[in-house]
Amino acid sequence: MKKVLSIILGGGAGTRLYPLTKLRAKPAVPVAGKYRLIDIPVSNCINSEIYKIYVLTQFNSASLNRHIARAYSFAGFSEGFVEVLAAQQTPENPSWFQGTADAVRQYLWLLEEWNVSEFLILSGDHLYRMDYRLFIERHRQTNADITLSVIPMDERRASDFGLMKINDSGRVIDFSEKPKGDALKQMQVDTSVLGLSEQQAKLQPYIASMGIYVFKKEVLIKLLKESLERTDFGKEIIPDAAKDHNVQAYLFNGYWEDIGTIESFYHANLALTQQPLPPFSFYDEQAPIYTRARYLPPSKLLDCQITQSIIGEGCILKNCRIEHSVLGVRARVDSGCIIEDSLLMGADFYQTSVDRKGIRDEGNIPVGIGAETIIRRAIVDKNARIGHDVKIINKDNVQEANREAQGFYIRSGIVVVLKGAIIPDGTVI
Repeated sequence: MKKVLSIILGGGAGTRLYPLTKLRAKPAVPVAGKYRLIDIPVSNCINSEIYKIYVLTQFNSASLNRHIARAYSFAGFSEGFVEVLAAQQTPENPSWFQGTADAVRQYLWLLEEWNVSEFLILSGDHLYRMDYRLFIERHRQTNADITLSVIPMDERRASDFGLMKINDSGRVIDFSEKPKGDALKQMQVDTSVLGLSEQQAKLQPYIASMGIYVFKKEVLIKLLKESLERTDFGKEIIPDAAKDHNVQAYLFNGYWEDIGTIESFYHANLALTQQPLPPFSFYDEQAPIYTRARYLPPSKLLDCQITQSIIGEGCILKNCRIEHSVLGVRARVDSGCIIEDSLLMGADFYQTSVDRKGIRDEGNIPVGIGAETIIRRAIVDKNARIGHDVKIINKDNVQEANREAQGFYIRSGIVVVLKGAIIPDGTVI
């Protein structure tokens, strides 16, 4: 895999994940209590022996840059690296990144210099575990110019994705963006060609792009240089290239989740609490997920009732009940609290008992969840200060609301408390 260079796309402004992306890039959003979304594709690369990794960023990239700098430093004796390439203005390119393909195009001068055979293009906001070696082997065996990683789909979900059609050799011959009705029926393919069993092929007769591509080096450079007006891989570059290039499909038949919205992010996190077989597991010794090493003490639990939950390190929980929830690093929950079906991202720093008492004596609220508070079906971002006797329960069953001045949003019925927000004692949301 020494001949492969990986490019991870940091994504756009992340409007669908707002307010979690208010102060951070989408790949820097915390997941599973201690990781960041960017850790998923970077770890997949490392586990696949791909050590040359660029991350393209544009929006709110300070926390992402900091995380990557602290988490991934290879020994000086290898040529491995994880480097951030931020959007920049140059005399040739006075504008910011206009799309996925344009982002790569603006750094072609750097990418061309590498002595590699393939470019692996990845997305920074997906949750999955994949061995890219198999993907690249398939690309080389079929002598493809471009290979797309695809997942099989049933009819119910198919119309939400960009679908493609293949011939008997696995070559992609047609594309359709979120087709409905008859147009959807037209996109049915025999997925057994790609390796599904007959039975599975009947249940899942559609294939959708995962937004993961392998390009031959010279093909990518040529396509980006000759069509400057095309700014997106999935919508423009690849459909056009399929007419006169060998574009192949590679079937990935594992768990894959596009964490693009608050709802999908919420459900993907809580799904991790399932036992004994969560859809995605961080407990895989052969393919671990790496992140920044934090030297935190173990969590302390005093007289707590906890069921079907994940508790990050360095938490302090007192006399509370936690059900079907994920608590991030340094989370603090005081006595009498009930937390159900929620995601608490924890905190970036500790406040000692003396500090916390001093803050309370001044009439302010320390970081964490105050006593006798009830939280249901909510996401509480980092460093939030929630007073005592607060109820975050979406009592009126509101589906959408923007209450930024009050420190929260509601998205798809899920209350999202902003990073660093202060929710006063006795508040009912």
